[in-house]
Amino acid sequence: MIAATKKWIFLKISGAILVPLMIWFSLNLIVIYDQQFTEVVSFFTASLSKFLFSIFIINAYFFSALSISEVFEDYIKNDKIKNVANKLLFASAVVIPSITIILISNL
Repeated sequence: MIAATKKWIFLKISGAILVPLMIWFSLNLIVIYDQQFTEVVSFFTASLSKFLFSIFIINAYFFSALSISEVFEDYIKNDKIKNVANKLLFASAVVIPSITIILISNL
């Protein structure tokens, strides 16, 4: 399978997974928006919320990294700059969700 086809399939699958997770998070954000700090913390300490939010964050960064890498492929002509930009993008797509998940799991 061609690499571009794999990227396209991963974009479609991660986008399809992201839609229900975004709906779940948006509805829960509406509920906890005006709540006290302790109620917000109790929401994020529930094991189901931790799990779903972790999957949401991982999937969102994966989807955004794939999407932005396509922009790099289309608009950056210099291969060295394109490779550095993609490596930094994918590194940040691993580091930022990892830090977020670690911080949430410590609640």
